[in-house]
Amino acid sequence: MTEKKIRLKDTEDVLEFVKAAGKCDFEIDVCCNRAVIDAKSILGMFYIGLCKDLTIRYVGLNPCFEKTVSKYAVC
Repeated sequence: MTEKKIRLKDTEDVLEFVKAAGKCDFEIDVCCNRAVIDAKSILGMFYIGLCKDLTIRYVGLNPCFEKTVSKYAVC
């Protein structure tokens, strides 16, 4: 399982992230405190809010998704 931290700062970031996640054939969970959201759900992603450190967890590999994740990665 891969686990990374990201931060989405605005609506455009969320839309790009959800679009990239939607192209993956594996599940991607986004965790924020106790909430666990499907990364492919635009409403779920807006529910957890912007400008927070989010943890994403997934098992699989998609070069397009990896590129998007690296764009929003937090150290």
